[in-house]
Amino acid sequence: MNDTSEEIASQPAVWEQGLGLAAQARRELAVPGQRMLVLGCGTSWFVAQSIAELRESAGLGETDAVCASEYVPRRRYDRVVAITRSGTSTEVLDALRQVPQGTHRVAVTAVAGEPVDTLAETRLLLDFADERSVVQTRFPTTVLALARAAFGADLSHLVADGIAALEAPLPADPADIDHLVFLGTGWTVGLAHEAALKVREAAQAYSESYPAMDFRHGPVAVAGARSLVFSFGEVPLALDEVGRTAGATTYRDDRDPLAQLVLAQRFALALAAHRGLDPDRPRLLTRSVVLTDAV
Repeated sequence: MNDTSEEIASQPAVWEQGLGLAAQARRELAVPGQRMLVLGCGTSWFVAQSIAELRESAGLGETDAVCASEYVPRRRYDRVVAITRSGTSTEVLDALRQVPQGTHRVAVTAVAGEPVDTLAETRLLLDFADERSVVQTRFPTTVLALARAAFGADLSHLVADGIAALEAPLPADPADIDHLVFLGTGWTVGLAHEAALKVREAAQAYSESYPAMDFRHGPVAVAGARSLVFSFGEVPLALDEVGRTAGATTYRDDRDPLAQLVLAQRFALALAAHRGLDPDRPRLLTRSVVLTDAV
């Protein structure tokens, strides 16, 4: 078993441990009435998108999500939250340096003692969710579980659903699939983007992700017999028929969306294995993007 497989399998136990930090997460991420910005790159940006939607929909205040490399300090925020597993990503550090004085900065990270610590007033440390793999799996899902708990969600079912997702059959035979479309709605749009990224990173395969109803606004045109359309959360059932009409295999289940992401991660690994790829060493990727002055 490779590192990525082990880390995927560990998620239910890691979530359970993470939920013990719900009170701290509530202090750092909820803060009713504050305007909040969530920053990240890659996977962490998609997590930021989900957190922003979850926080606003919980009635806790206006919340934006911005890719750290695109941050421009034009809007006023009470609190800026930076998500960075390594604590060393150059674009995240640069963004935090631009945050206006007087704004409370929070680092959500898996490693203590890294540069991000010097740029944040407070820190939410999930070192038990750190990973050896380049490809992120358990750190982002643990951040989301913790954020959901902080915003008041009932997650009593989450661990059992995660275990079920580890044992469930894959949604299709990887030998039959070379194109994946992930659909979400509300906070699960971020999960759809993250699932598609996992397929690209681990399996170097063609994957897309969309807000569910946008599937009919063009993307369906490329779906066919070797496509898998995978739905997260409360995606309208009618979209399954849209996918099947295009000749695609469609998949959904009634487990928690984070558990659905576990199944998508497993499929990405299975597809990588089918293609003879090592997901622990994805092409052209490193654990943290640290840029030099020459870049």
